[in-house]
Amino acid sequence: MKYSAIKYKDIANGEGVRNVLFVSGCTHHCKGCFQPQTWDFNAGDDWTPSLQEEFLKACEPSYIEGITFLGGEPMEEVNQAGLLPLAKEFKKRFPRKNIWCYTGYTLEEDLLSPSGKVHFNGTEEFLGLIDILVDGEFVLEKKDITLQFRGSSNQRILEKDEAGNWIPWRKKMR
Repeated sequence: MKYSAIKYKDIANGEGVRNVLFVSGCTHHCKGCFQPQTWDFNAGDDWTPSLQEEFLKACEPSYIEGITFLGGEPMEEVNQAGLLPLAKEFKKRFPRKNIWCYTGYTLEEDLLSPSGKVHFNGTEEFLGLIDILVDGEFVLEKKDITLQFRGSSNQRILEKDEAGNWIPWRKKMR
């Protein structure tokens, strides 16, 4: 897996102070995308074990509420495979912190369905580690800068309930 950027102590890509990983590679190519440089699967640098350790060490302070995956597209097969070990290690070390993930794919059609576009070996395990999922492609015609943590009105913020079912995020959204 390649990544295009890391942002430490970010407050724009999920609730609270977070460390954010922008993966490389996206097949959506949304019109008006704010990160078109991340579309190329070969852009950026290789994600390495030493970089993963550095990223996880930066999550230790108590004021870091969690991490966020975006890109690019975290749910492309190569990115799921690369992010799964990171997500597992993060949850092992920081069970009270959360993982946000932004995807242009939709949960029900593309991720949960065994015939979905990006349902692979490991997808269910990866989704099981994610606490908040922002799904749906960015649609320029539905762009709304007043929305919290999303760019267009078709995108949803989802969380898991106590039974592990995905439901609309219960935080107050503008």
